[in-house]
Amino acid sequence: MQREMERTGKVVVEKVGGKSTVTRCFSKYPLKFIVPSKVGPCKIDSVWIYSLTYGGGIVSGDSISCEFEIGDGCTTVFTTQASTKVYKSVGSKCSAQFLEVTVGSNALLAILPDPVTCFSTARYSQKQVFRVLLDSNLVIVDWFTSGRHESGEKWDFDLYKSTNNIFLDDNQPLFLDTVLLEQQSISPINERMRDYQVIAMIILLGPKLKHIQIEVQENVKRMMSEQLHMPFSGINGRAQSNSRHFTKPPFLASCSVFGPKGIGVIVRVAAMTTESVYKFLQHQLAGMEPLIGVLPYH
Repeated sequence: MQREMERTGKVVVEKVGGKSTVTRCFSKYPLKFIVPSKVGPCKIDSVWIYSLTYGGGIVSGDSISCEFEIGDGCTTVFTTQASTKVYKSVGSKCSAQFLEVTVGSNALLAILPDPVTCFSTARYSQKQVFRVLLDSNLVIVDWFTSGRHESGEKWDFDLYKSTNNIFLDDNQPLFLDTVLLEQQSISPINERMRDYQVIAMIILLGPKLKHIQIEVQENVKRMMSEQLHMPFSGINGRAQSNSRHFTKPPFLASCSVFGPKGIGVIVRVAAMTTESVYKFLQHQLAGMEPLIGVLPYH
């Protein structure tokens, strides 16, 4: 863990008078936290924290390091006000974000950001480390786009790296994952990604999210079954299954379980439009409304 003086931000959420309450909130340039007094119905016990950066994005060479402590029984949502923009790199400087989180017993933390969008030549690396208990609850949405489409940029950044590690309280690894896209490789990123413009990962962990995990697995299985096994209709109107007529699906998703007794579910998505991923998140995470007060991504 980095020393206190090096941190860019820290948030502590604890139960005060029986309610989830932000008891400490610190941030410094280029980071800022906004904590609304209340989001959603008063009867729902949850706190929301919005993260933003001065200048509307992450500048080349920026290094942001945050620590979150979510106390026992607390419910917290960490989100953004817009997509995280990573500006062009100066020389070989890499912008970096580091988040270290502890989630207490029977607590819920939902990390629901908008996507990361890297500009041309940008170099960006982020790492998120979570320490949980067997009855902790965690939702992580980690996603990024190909770049600024309106400027003709598609997969033009130099480096994107995202690491998500989840450990149990005895430091036992529960989930270790890294996504890495680098331009200096066998072929340009654009060629490897083909027509897909958005990559997303959704993690659902813990007993409070069991019903959502079951629904998501069923939904993804049904969606992919319909998309990948739908017979092709030929010119004569008859169904044909010839692989030469196979059309690349605009939206792909996979789903799998992890951890002891399948306590976690991970969903991976590749899509041709950002809007389709927003709609997917809206639909799959709708069951969280009773827990956090509002529908995610609406």
